[in-house]
Order: sequence, then C-alpha cells, then structure tokens
Amino acid sequence: MSASARASVTPARARRRMRPGGARTRLSSVTNALRLLKVFSDQDSEIGISDLARRVNLAKSTVHRLASSLVEEGMLEQTEREGKYRLGLTLFELGSLVRRKMDVTNEARPYLRSLSESTGETIQLAVLEQSSALYINVIESQRALRMSYQVGTRAPLYCTAVGKVLLAHAEAQIFAATVAQGLTALTAATITDADSLRREVVLIGNRGYALEDEEAEPGLRGVAAPVRDFSGLAVAAIGISGPTHRMSKKVLLGYARDLLDVSNAVSQRLGYQTPLLARRA
Repeated sequence: MSASARASVTPARARRRMRPGGARTRLSSVTNALRLLKVFSDQDSEIGISDLARRVNLAKSTVHRLASSLVEEGMLEQTEREGKYRLGLTLFELGSLVRRKMDVTNEARPYLRSLSESTGETIQLAVLEQSSALYINVIESQRALRMSYQVGTRAPLYCTAVGKVLLAHAEAQIFAATVAQGLTALTAATITDADSLRREVVLIGNRGYALEDEEAEPGLRGVAAPVRDFSGLAVAAIGISGPTHRMSKKVLLGYARDLLDVSNAVSQRLGYQTPLLARRA
C-alpha cells in the first residue's frame, strides 16, 4: 500500500474508533458477553451478578445488561429463588449441533473412502445449515474429468441430491423457507414449482434416496441418502456425483443401492436402529 493510500485510510479508521455507538462498541459488547459465558464451569454452574462482575472486571450495571440480553436469547437462565445465572438451553442446542457434526464426520470418513474407491466418483458429506446444504467432507474423484466441491461451501436444497435428501427430512418451515427464497432455474431440468418440489421430497422420503439429473449443473448427475442419529433424525446426507457420460441412469441406480448400505452403516454407528433391526432386538 502506498504512503498516500495509508494516509487516506488512517483518519477514517480513527474516526470510526471515536464514533460513539459504532462498530468498536458493538464488538466490545460481544466480547464481554462471550467472556461472561466462559466464566461458568462444572464447579461454578450458578453465579450471582456481583460475582460475575468481579470475575470479568466490569461494572455490575454492565454485567446486568449483558446478562439480561443473554437471558432473552436463551444463552443464560436465571434461577427463581436466588436470582443467580446459569448457562441456558440454547448453548446446549448449539453444542449438540457441533457434536453431531463432529460425530458424523468421524464415523463417516472410512465409509466415504470406501465409496470413493468403489465408484471412482466424487463423494460428499453435507449437513443442513441455514436453509442450504453445507459440505463438511469431500473426497474428489481422481479421474481427469470430475466434479469438484469445496468443504465449507453451500449448495441449494431444491436442486442437488444432498440438498433434496436433507429437505425431504427437514421440518416444514425449512421447505417453506426454501420456496420463499425462490426456486431459481439453474438448468432446464431444475424444479421451479413448489408443488412439483413437494411431490419430489415425498418420493425421496418413501424411496430413501434422492437423484439429481442435471438439475444444478448441465452434465452432472448424482445420488444421495440420509444419515440418521440415534433418535432417527436425518443429520447429514452422503452423495455421489459424476459426469453424465459415466453416470448413466442405470449406473446411478446401482450406486443408490450401495449408497443406502453405506448410509445405513454410518447411521448405525451413530446409534440408529433401522426398523428391521428394531424388530429383531
């Protein structure tokens, strides 16, 4: 950066720092709220406002304001009898979500490698995240012409195999939100009608897997199946994707059978019992 460029940037930064109620103030509040949450432990699960203020070295009025905001968001709870604070259920829910993603990734990894070796195609593991499919593990095909995905990127729910599987097993509000966001036509084969998409997800739920036939990208086909946890909740989707010249519809259906075996195996590793296993138990 040139000296003149630095000179033009520095005053603006200084003005933002001096601006009351600006980004720095908001960031400081977030930082202090996080410090407040980190005070709690197994040994100190319930803490009063004075003790909280002392531990984070902030005024009681500031800590009370932060604690009140955290209670409103479910991050903290306040006991009725003593008025002390404890960690809220929202944190438990978020922690459980992170734990499930870690468990799914670890348990699925050897099965994903096996699928990659047997099919020679790209394998994905995705989870539902903010009305989209988030890739949390990808094993790319070693062939010259292959489908490429990046861990941490998102895919639409309505036109990808992993997305449609997650959508088929999601709560009704996820379907409504997906439709509300718009079913944009990415190819001539993309489903853009809400009723058609609804019929598709019902079919996926009954069949057990989703097919993608050039709906997100011309020349791309895929198949995906759900991974369930001990409660039966579909927490992830495993997908196989490849170019249409290698993945004919006959090949795709053959992969679907292999994929169901793999998704069931991973689900069992997470504690899920298929109806057949449950009847035998």
